[in-house]
Amino acid sequence: MRSSRRSLVDPFIVMDVMEAARRLEDAGRHIIHMEVGQPGTGAPTVAAEALSRAMAAGPLGYTVALGLPALRARIARMYGDWYDVDLDPNRVVITPGSSGGFLLSFTALFDTGDRVGIGAPGYPSYRQILRALDLTPVDLPTALGNRYQPVPQDFAGMDLAGLMVASPANPTGTMLDKPAMRALIEAAQAQEASFISDEIYHGIEYDAKAVTALQITDDAYVINSFSKYFSMTGWRVGWMVVPDDHVRIVERIAQNMFICAPHASQIAALAAMDAEDELQANMAVYRANRDLMLSGLPEAGFTKIAPPDGAFYVYADVSDLTQDSRAFAAEILEQAGVSVTPGLDFDPERGHTTLRFSYARSTADIVEGLGRLKDFMQRR
Repeated sequence: MRSSRRSLVDPFIVMDVMEAARRLEDAGRHIIHMEVGQPGTGAPTVAAEALSRAMAAGPLGYTVALGLPALRARIARMYGDWYDVDLDPNRVVITPGSSGGFLLSFTALFDTGDRVGIGAPGYPSYRQILRALDLTPVDLPTALGNRYQPVPQDFAGMDLAGLMVASPANPTGTMLDKPAMRALIEAAQAQEASFISDEIYHGIEYDAKAVTALQITDDAYVINSFSKYFSMTGWRVGWMVVPDDHVRIVERIAQNMFICAPHASQIAALAAMDAEDELQANMAVYRANRDLMLSGLPEAGFTKIAPPDGAFYVYADVSDLTQDSRAFAAEILEQAGVSVTPGLDFDPERGHTTLRFSYARSTADIVEGLGRLKDFMQRR
């Protein structure tokens, strides 16, 4: 059977790494998972309890395409609590995870062949979703001096239809402050390029609160998710905030693409937003893990790292150790029993000399993983 050109996207390498780790686990090996950006905790207890009550009360069917009104209103209230932004709940759209938000955003904003700028290193699925939609991803190689975040000079004169940024970023954990965010928004607007802000790691910050694009402009798409801070990866529920005049545009596309986000997940997400004590307990684990990584990785021999501002990743330059990060990650997995992600996932041009380490799992796992990495590097 024939296949489409749009289907010729690259694999998501971290998923291949996860599969290799699973095969070793099936063979009886104990693997420490530092490859995947998934919290080691599950959904907040109150989320599961709320869903249980809802399921006992009656069947869960379709919701309207934009999502449960109560959830949209609660998200809007969160923007007031977190950022002092007065957000109209009508601008909030509930999505099947942030991935659903990317599909809706790219479909609503761009036409075939449009050029969309994305920072490199960056989340690999941006590139692949754009390609699958017959759009043109334009990698913007970011500099260490700019903490691997794009700056206006990186896309000056590029005639972009859109610019996508992430703060905190994956894989680096770096954040944009308000002047840097404003500069990017104004530079994009000067090119008449749509601005999309991926904010799925908001809430997971260490020394300063992350800046939302909505503190600067209403003329942007903001994408977020319950996967990271709210620890609900498998529930596949997220949200986006769009300008007033784009709500109906996105609604029409969502009706046809998804009908709605899962009703059960929306109920759980609404309850999770009030689980502050449990969520902050998770944050205490991330902070402890971050401290362990920032001391333990250099002790193991991974010395070229920068402290992340948010999220739960450390991005390491391993050019002094390898020119083939994929083979190096496979060697670490096989010999040390630690699963890490090669940088090729995030930067096709320069990722052959970088690795990403996730510290989203339990502190005991992080301690064990760092010990194994140190032993491996001493033997190597």
